[in-house]
Amino acid sequence: MRFDYSRELAGGALLTVFPVESSLLRNNPLGDPHVRSQPVLLPPGVEAGEASGLPLVTVLVGYTGFNHKVLNKSSMWSDNVPEMFARGMASGEIPPAVFLWPACETRLGGSQYVDSSGTGPYMSYLLDEVVPATEARYGCGGDGKRVVVGKSSGGYGALTLAMRRPGYFQAVGSHAGDMGFDMSHFRGFADALNCWAKYGGPEAFVAGLPKLEKFGHMEHAGIEGIAMAACYSPNPDAPLGVDLPLVPETGEIREDIFARWLEHDPLRMVERESCAQSLRGLRALFLDAGERDEFALQWGLKRMAKRLEELEIPAEVQYFPGGHFAMDHRYLVSLPRLLGSL
Repeated sequence: MRFDYSRELAGGALLTVFPVESSLLRNNPLGDPHVRSQPVLLPPGVEAGEASGLPLVTVLVGYTGFNHKVLNKSSMWSDNVPEMFARGMASGEIPPAVFLWPACETRLGGSQYVDSSGTGPYMSYLLDEVVPATEARYGCGGDGKRVVVGKSSGGYGALTLAMRRPGYFQAVGSHAGDMGFDMSHFRGFADALNCWAKYGGPEAFVAGLPKLEKFGHMEHAGIEGIAMAACYSPNPDAPLGVDLPLVPETGEIREDIFARWLEHDPLRMVERESCAQSLRGLRALFLDAGERDEFALQWGLKRMAKRLEELEIPAEVQYFPGGHFAMDHRYLVSLPRLLGSL
């Protein structure tokens, strides 16, 4: 999880990594590394300690995203996200800032950026260790100059971190963030059940995961169901350390367990006055989703928009053509607004 990397991008921006040794993640329940390299994009001419006055933008990746993946290119002819940001800064489309992609992945695919006894204290690790380490190293961010943005599970993280830590971030962007769990998660439950049945049960599936020859849509649903349970319904005394919201043998819904998941749903969280007040204190809140999102997150957003209006929480809400995938270009819409609000 620790490695060296440095590459010059458009306009002289520098994409690099720096290590953070976490005391909070040491001896975490999943045995994941506590020393991790954090990808960072620096504007042209900025070296360590020289970004005084620049905002820090924390970019949260979606489920199965991780630090190596942020740096990689999937095509010779199209930009990855850091390259897109560098070109945006070079053209003036995106105001200059330091961009951080915190390494919050787990061996189950993701942490949802929450503190959980099933995965580890990832919210605290991010907010109390990684962000302060980045600001100390590069001289950026600080009170009044922090933005958080993300897509999918990263969009969920951006929105819920702002609810849980009032005043920490000043501007929030959530692109197709998880919400409306009673619709979005149920769409994957049947595939998860089929996956567990095929591989001999959830425990056997997790044990054999590293050796799978094929990892398709069904397998993705199988591990995602377990990962979400590790975040939302952990139980150290249960197999795999989680309470699943489904009975694997029959497919019956365990309503008591799914109720624990719903406590983490932004649609429920925003109804708590402390969370609503946290969002009211933001300088900018931007939320969007694709009109044909494969996980029905546009419908979760429609419900959220209604709640925000009723609770008098200012927000810009948009719906764009397309689905859940290939939506990186939406950062070019949100970032000028979020950074401009500072």
